[in-house]
Amino acid sequence: MKKEKNEEAISRGEIFIPVRIRQDLCKGCGLCVVACPKNLIRVSTIEVNRKGYHPARFEDPGGECIYCAQCAVMCPDVAIEIFRQTEE
Repeated sequence: MKKEKNEEAISRGEIFIPVRIRQDLCKGCGLCVVACPKNLIRVSTIEVNRKGYHPARFEDPGGECIYCAQCAVMCPDVAIEIFRQTEE
């Protein structure tokens, strides 16, 4: 299985993305969009996953995510993972 560029960069510690949405599991129901208090999740209107759904996308260029995990709690498909950045 091939890793995406972002996953490789995360594993090398170059960028930190606190929310990972597994595109292959997402049905694009939009519950995570409604749950996010910072409006950082959108359902794609262009991309389509292997199941034919428009998956959700996490976009946080300003680092506004507060790690509340409401998106993950609301996801009926358990397609969202939340990570916290640890300081070393």
